[in-house]
Amino acid sequence: MLGFALYTVWDQLFWWGNREDYSFGYLVPFFVGYVLFERWPRMRSYLFTGTAPGEALSPAGEAPSPAAPAGEALSPAAPAAPAAPPSAAPAGSTGAWVRLLEGLAVAAFVGSLLLFAVGALLRAATGPQNPASLAIAASLGGLVLSGVFIFSKQRVDGQPMPLRQRLALAALFIFPALIWLLSAPLVSVLETQIRVFLLNKVTIVVFGLLDFLGFELEREGNVLILPDGQVGVEEACSGIRSLTACLFAGSFLAAVFLDRFWKKVLLVAAAMVFAVITNLLRSLFLTYYAYNNGAQSIDNDWVLPILGSIGTVHDVTGMAILGVTCVGLISLLPIFNYKLSDMDEEDFMAAPPPQPPHSQDSPKG
Repeated sequence: MLGFALYTVWDQLFWWGNREDYSFGYLVPFFVGYVLFERWPRMRSYLFTGTAPGEALSPAGEAPSPAAPAGEALSPAAPAAPAAPPSAAPAGSTGAWVRLLEGLAVAAFVGSLLLFAVGALLRAATGPQNPASLAIAASLGGLVLSGVFIFSKQRVDGQPMPLRQRLALAALFIFPALIWLLSAPLVSVLETQIRVFLLNKVTIVVFGLLDFLGFELEREGNVLILPDGQVGVEEACSGIRSLTACLFAGSFLAAVFLDRFWKKVLLVAAAMVFAVITNLLRSLFLTYYAYNNGAQSIDNDWVLPILGSIGTVHDVTGMAILGVTCVGLISLLPIFNYKLSDMDEEDFMAAPPPQPPHSQDSPKG
């Protein structure tokens, strides 16, 4: 697995160094290493004990039976029920599900090996290209997830690991296995379609809002004609750069700071929404700036009174929306992690039960 990952990094280094919208890829190996390091205690617990940290498991590898209610004790005269032999445990539906999932995992592992071979051969024959990098990244994800499930059939001590724990262990590798799909470019046809779709929507929204506010401008395709020149909404303004970068940031924050799968999905979706909205705001600001200062002003240096020149207006706003999106995602983390609790459970258990009031006429005994 480490060899496959190193080959994937070597393949994607070309895109990280030659495509500005994928320069965040240099952070991917370090973030993957941090997530694996942060999750290692849970991984180790599954491998050595078959449970998550803090859970109890019987030596046979099955979940412990619930304890007797408090205050009840076994009678000394009551004979203990004989323990059923391991072979007598019901295996019906559970065993069928395990065999089905293991068969699917083996098929996914073999298919990922073939896909990796195709991508590597294509990479060696034609050099870096989108389909080869995408095939290598996808095959790495399939190899890791299916391999973890296959090779965790038994714990380190040789005892079988329950199905639920095997799936939970594989789920810990979702971010390290699939994040490489974001750090590699999409297939050219799909990427072009996404760019064109975003360009059209950005142009339509910007023109509609400014026209509604009373600004004099015309629209010809992706070009906005202003009184003092024209502004073209280019590929860099489509928002695909901020979309990929924000998806990466949202995926990392969700993997590290959130503990529920639905919360992770919602945060990634919020990253997409933030990326689209902030890019629209940036396009509106640039068009408004060009309307008041001339069409070429957005390519001039932005000079501040104290800081001086901080870069062109176009580039500074592009970096600013990434920062705003990351701050917005970080501000959502406390909301996702907030848990409602009316009272502390320990205080509730320790509090004495309420006693009914006694009237003066009631007998006391």
